[in-house]
Amino acid sequence: MEKSSDRICLCPLEGIITTISKKWAILIISILGHHERLRFNDIMNILGGISPKSLTDTLKELQKEGLIQREAFPEIPPRVEYSLTEDGRQLCEAIIPLVRWAEKRDNLPEKTCHATCGFSTGCPSRREGR
Repeated sequence: MEKSSDRICLCPLEGIITTISKKWAILIISILGHHERLRFNDIMNILGGISPKSLTDTLKELQKEGLIQREAFPEIPPRVEYSLTEDGRQLCEAIIPLVRWAEKRDNLPEKTCHATCGFSTGCPSRREGR
């Protein structure tokens, strides 16, 4: 039986969990965590499979939650870059244990790296033969 002092209140998750549990949100946070700044098309290319509408919607939600920032440059053609806010960097660090747990699962089929990890050639999953 657990002591009541060992329990964690889940109430703070109520607002943010809706945003970060969406299909691409954690991947976008992770990708931006591996890069200082990225443009929209760079994120699309790294994710490889997300539609422009899904990416736009997810970026807007992450920005609304204060996890990423969008910087538009007054150039022709227009240039927009995305980066993590301090909260976004903290979330990126917080999900590392989840990623490590997922790497260690024995019951998963063999996987290949799809470049979403941000490692172009030195992916730890590739090195370990996954």
